[in-house]
Amino acid sequence: MELIPAVDILNGAVVRLRQGREDDVTVYADDPAAQLASWANEGASLVHVVDLSGAIEGKWSGDLWQKLGKTGVRFQAGGGIRSLEAAVETIAAGADRVVLGSTVVWNPTLLASIIATLGANRVVAAVDVRDGMALGAGWTDAGRPLDRVLDQLAGAGVVRALVTGISGDGMLTGPAVDLLDHCVHRVPDIGIIASGGVGTLDDLRRLRSRPLDGVIVGRALYEGAFTLSEGLRAVVDGPDS
Repeated sequence: MELIPAVDILNGAVVRLRQGREDDVTVYADDPAAQLASWANEGASLVHVVDLSGAIEGKWSGDLWQKLGKTGVRFQAGGGIRSLEAAVETIAAGADRVVLGSTVVWNPTLLASIIATLGANRVVAAVDVRDGMALGAGWTDAGRPLDRVLDQLAGAGVVRALVTGISGDGMLTGPAVDLLDHCVHRVPDIGIIASGGVGTLDDLRRLRSRPLDGVIVGRALYEGAFTLSEGLRAVVDGPDS
């Protein structure tokens, strides 16, 4: 299981939100490119980057992806990528993968087109879940039933899905294990990346025992609950680390 540190960007700063709420934001740094480099220097093989403004407003930030692409750090990019052109140009700017949210929920035809153009390994489907519904549009829409969306992803040839339990996101209260287990069993051919709620090394060890592809960690790293090197050891060594 791969540990992937998160860099969430709002108004040019590195931040974390609690439960996706814009009125509950903590700023950690003012240079996203430097933060990417820092995580890479500490051992991250991939960084998860979200343009929150893009996710909320539906606007693609080409300048941001160009800037981050110049760091030479391997990263996956999400937020505001809602067209084939935006997806292609994000990869061209230097992103290793594009993370699609609203498209996954509401536009399966576009999802299939992006996968056909870029290849399945360049696409991560973001499945953000609240009360059994997979949400898009920066978590502001009504969403669609989770199982319907998961089945749609399997039919579209998705190979990776990033599953977030919204109620625990940024809260450090533990991952949504039941949700993750459900997704693993519903779509066994899709690699599941866990996101939301990780607050301790024990949380990572608990996830390590499951057949997950990776885990996104944000606030726990920024607030010093554990270091990236400690987290990397936990996901590799498992329960006894």
